[in-house]
Amino acid sequence: MKTVVMSVGGSLINPGQIQIEFLKKLKSFVTKNPHKVIIVCGGGYAARSYITAAKEFGVKPVGWDEIGIKATVLNAELLRHIFKAPPVQQKPVDMKFSKVLVCAGWLPGCSTDYDAVLWAKKFNVKEIFNLSNRDYVYTKDPKFFPDAKPLKKLSWKEYKKTISQKWTAGLSTPFDPVASKSAEKAKMKVICLNGQKLEQLDKYLKGKQFIGTVIG
Repeated sequence: MKTVVMSVGGSLINPGQIQIEFLKKLKSFVTKNPHKVIIVCGGGYAARSYITAAKEFGVKPVGWDEIGIKATVLNAELLRHIFKAPPVQQKPVDMKFSKVLVCAGWLPGCSTDYDAVLWAKKFNVKEIFNLSNRDYVYTKDPKFFPDAKPLKKLSWKEYKKTISQKWTAGLSTPFDPVASKSAEKAKMKVICLNGQKLEQLDKYLKGKQFIGTVIG
């Protein structure tokens, strides 16, 4: 049985309100899928809003990361109960699970994208599915630039030119710079997809044409 590693952005789980419909779709997709699935949850809105508050009180950057990690744990706890999965895992370990394993952030200095890379390494998986609220990686942020163009395939060198190479807690990028360096070194592929369109992930797994970006 193949193991699929998903880095699920917190913006899909809770962009200010818990997305019940998305979670129902995710549960249905994972349950029907024949593969074992490792889900690594991001912190999203909760992480960024708490980090913003911490900055107002002069909390140092190491504290921002610690706060953001706790937000990922909360999101992961919700998902692990939804899937009736084993206890939430943070530090990547070699462990057995029957169908779904839900994971949260562990290390400061990176996002849960990096944790997804660590889990992929642990299970010898060479592809990571990075789920966000966008169809592709773009030349620039389409939220602010209407002329942003979608990029369907990128080398790691090309991708790293599109993002900041410096990590800051709460940074929002398709795949964070720390994780990108590690994935590139491990010769992994990252497939960026819109989590609201899980049929596109299904198409990729079946070797069909899909909407999304392949990095690597």
